[in-house]
Amino acid sequence: MLELNYKSFGQGEPLIILHGLFGTLDNWQTLGKKLAEHFTVYLVDQRNHGRSPHDEAHTYTAMAEDLHHFMESHWIFKAHILGHSMGGKTAMAFAQHYPDMVDKLIVVDIAPKAYTGGHEEIFKALQSLDLSAIDSRGAAEDMLEAQIKSLGIRQFLLKNLTRSKSGAYRWKMNLDALWNHYADILDALPGQHAPFEGPTLFVRGGRSDYIQDSDLPDLEAHFPNYQLKTIEKAGHWVHAEAPKALLEALESFLEA
Repeated sequence: MLELNYKSFGQGEPLIILHGLFGTLDNWQTLGKKLAEHFTVYLVDQRNHGRSPHDEAHTYTAMAEDLHHFMESHWIFKAHILGHSMGGKTAMAFAQHYPDMVDKLIVVDIAPKAYTGGHEEIFKALQSLDLSAIDSRGAAEDMLEAQIKSLGIRQFLLKNLTRSKSGAYRWKMNLDALWNHYADILDALPGQHAPFEGPTLFVRGGRSDYIQDSDLPDLEAHFPNYQLKTIEKAGHWVHAEAPKALLEALESFLEA
C-alpha cells in the first residue's frame, strides 16, 4: 500500500472520490467543492497518477489496499465512496473487500465486467512523445495533435505534464506501469467475494457504452441494493460533460 496524495474540503460525513485512468484529483475539484457544502470531501490521486507515489504494481486489489490504508491513516472508519471509470472499479473492489467501511457506494460509468480496450492509441501517442524535445506545453499539444484529434482529450492528457526543477518536462503519471498493467485495468473485478449489500448508485452517460442494459444482471449480482441513473446528454466523462445533472443525482442519492 502507498501513501496517497489528496485534498480535502468541507465538513460532515466523509466522501472519498477516486478519478479514472490518466486522471488526477483535480478533475473532480469543481464538483468536490460543491459536495463539500454537505460532506467532508477527500479527493485522492490513485497510485501511479497525479502526485501519488509510483509503483510497479497497478491492480484493483493493490488500489483497494491503498484506499484502506488511506482511510485508516486518516481515522476514517466509514465513508461514502465515489469512483469514476478505473476509480469506479477500485471503489467496487474496496466495497467487496471492506463492506463495513463503505456507507454508500457510487460508481460512475463503469461496470464490474472486463473491457476489451480502447486506450491503445492514447498510450501509443503518449509513449511516442519525446519529452526531451519539448520546450512548452503548446509544443507538446502540437505533437499530440497528429495522433489525438480531440482537443478535449489532448487537454485532459496534458494536465499530466509537469516540469521538474531542471526545467525538463515529465509525466506526473507512471506511464510505463499503466501500460504494463493495462490488461489488469481492463479486467473484471478481482476474485470471488460476497455481494456488497449496501446502497449503491451506478451513473451512466446516455451517450456512453460503458454500462449497457445487458450489464444490469451483473450489477445486481454484485450489488443487489443498486439503482441506476442515466445522464442522457453525457458521454463517459459525466462529471465534465454534465456536472449540474450529476451533482443533482449525487446529492439526491447521498441525502436520501
